Amino acid sequence: MHGGYQVFLGLDVGKDGHHAVAVNRDGKRLHDAALVNTEAKLRQVFDKLAKHGPVLVVVDQPASIGALPIVVARAAGLQVAYPPGLARRRIADLYPGAAKTDARDAYVIADAARTLPHTLRRVDIGDEALADLEILVGFDDDLAG
Repeated sequence: MHGGYQVFLGLDVGKDGHHAVAVNRDGKRLHDAALVNTEAKLRQVFDKLAKHGPVLVVVDQPASIGALPIVVARAAGLQVAYPPGLARRRIADLYPGAAKTDARDAYVIADAARTLPHTLRRVDIGDEALADLEILVGFDDDLAG
């Protein structure tokens, strides 16, 4: 999943909004802020980051509440990936701090995309693929519970 990306955008998605953290190849933060879940706001952030080079958007939940960022990113010509649930939880344990915050989660997602690209899975926006992902994510959530 490395594919020459210059920017790794981690999105901790939520029902009403997301938290977005973007880092470059050197780990420097390019963006760190709450993000309203609208097409216009998503496109604004994607366009801003694209000025730094190719962007990889990484969402923590590729189904349901993560669908709009995926569709908008793909429409903007960006690649989208996600870390599978178990990998995401294990990776989060490697980072300092025990507090579970949206900002920390988004940073972990972005930095893991930069440093551990082999842990990511590409998101396809086809309806069948999204439905399959939704089932897998639900199964993963059940196992985690």
